[in-house]
Amino acid sequence: MVGVPKLTRADATAALRNPLAFIAARWTPTTRTVRRAALAALVMSVVIVVTGGAVRLTGSGLGCPTWPKCTADSLATTREMGLHGVIEFGNRLLTYVLCAAVGWAIVAARAQKPWRRGLTRLGWAQFWVVMSNAVLGGIVVLVGLNPYTVAAHFLATTALITVAALMWQRTREGDSEARPLVGKAVRQLVWSLVAASVLLIMVGTVVTGAGPHAGDSSDVPRMPVDWETVSKVHAVLAWIVVTLTFALWFVLKAVDAPRGPLDRTRDLFLVLLAQGVIGYVQYFLDLPELLVGLHMLGSCLVWIAVLRVALSLRERPAEPPSTAPAPAEYAATRA
Repeated sequence: MVGVPKLTRADATAALRNPLAFIAARWTPTTRTVRRAALAALVMSVVIVVTGGAVRLTGSGLGCPTWPKCTADSLATTREMGLHGVIEFGNRLLTYVLCAAVGWAIVAARAQKPWRRGLTRLGWAQFWVVMSNAVLGGIVVLVGLNPYTVAAHFLATTALITVAALMWQRTREGDSEARPLVGKAVRQLVWSLVAASVLLIMVGTVVTGAGPHAGDSSDVPRMPVDWETVSKVHAVLAWIVVTLTFALWFVLKAVDAPRGPLDRTRDLFLVLLAQGVIGYVQYFLDLPELLVGLHMLGSCLVWIAVLRVALSLRERPAEPPSTAPAPAEYAATRA
């Protein structure tokens, strides 16, 4: 049995001064652990979108009518607030789970040997996006579910997914200079695909803001646009994204691209196909809540698939692991 090292007063002081450096000096996670930590943060960023959608689709957006407390006198939901209060407060609690997942990713990245500063910064970027979006979520409640703030809340979560997906990808790569795997023309086609996907997601928030699911049973104002028209614009953009994806796959085959970009493009096409089926079915069935929730999940998966296509166009060879000494800042505290 391995004994637990005894902590001295100097150790306690060092831990207080720089807890991440203290942990890094005593723990070296495996590469698999770092990857799992980054993946956990990405999964939770998607889960928080789905549960946030459940809040809106069940009319629980004002289940907790104030923020940061649930009521003026209670931090948590009360029995009188019923199921809506439980759903809204449960979604707020999941923010702490998300913070824990992001925190694990930060600690694992910081403790990895050798220390990869860029990876740690991506973890911290997620943390600050989560904090900012938590405040924005509070503003959404305080302004009575204004559709523009709801749209901004969703887009901020999409930004979180972007950083989380980038960190997850970077855990599977080295820190050497990126080397392109395809030509400039192919990269430009992919950037067109990324731009069209961004526009698709943004118009999707307008469809939501103008649609019937306001997030509360009371009369919540909607965006003053024709819902049918903006839905058709959203569908046209979806077909543009599908067309660009199909064209990209043929171009990659024509230039004999590596398997990575081809596989990621195939994955994107399959996700788009499933998302399109859900989108059309929910439209013709007058937006049943379950299908709308699945469509929100699909939106996250589509964006992750688009990012993976873009990131597959270059490679960063992994560097062989090395036994790095204890971080300098921690070593200095023990001197």
